[in-house]
Amino acid sequence: MQSNKQDEKPSINSAELDKNALELHKALSELVRVYQFRDRNRICYYDVSATQCYAIGALLLHGAMTLNELAAKLYLDKSTASRVIDSLEQKSYISRLVDPDDGRARILEVTKKGKELHSRIERDLVDEMKQLLADFDPDVRQATIRLFARLVNAVKVRFSQKTKEYTFESQY
Repeated sequence: MQSNKQDEKPSINSAELDKNALELHKALSELVRVYQFRDRNRICYYDVSATQCYAIGALLLHGAMTLNELAAKLYLDKSTASRVIDSLEQKSYISRLVDPDDGRARILEVTKKGKELHSRIERDLVDEMKQLLADFDPDVRQATIRLFARLVNAVKVRFSQKTKEYTFESQY
């Protein structure tokens, strides 16, 4: 039986893999650092921190959920997530609803005001991404998006995070 070259995994050269892993670590660390500092300075213009914006985004992506579920999705402890949600609730971006299955529990949901805020932030960030991507060939852009999605999924699996698998879905 003939083997299909596409199905074969490339051989792993340990020294090359070590070098690639270090280069990827450095590149991603720098990207995350620059991106987070940009977000921290910019998102505050919208009256929320980067973490608060991520909380709203997680609720919009995954739907209404409990505080514990949100904390797990954001990789935060419950007390930190609680402070984030308290602040968002005070600003009327999040509401706490009685859980229909357990009257003692509360479900977090993004309000209309929160959805509008998230849309404005996302629109501005997408415009910024368009400027960054404009100089790249469309095939390179698509390959980069697929690579990042695979990296996110691999990290989630590695850390046993039980969240919805990230897939790129164009909204435009």
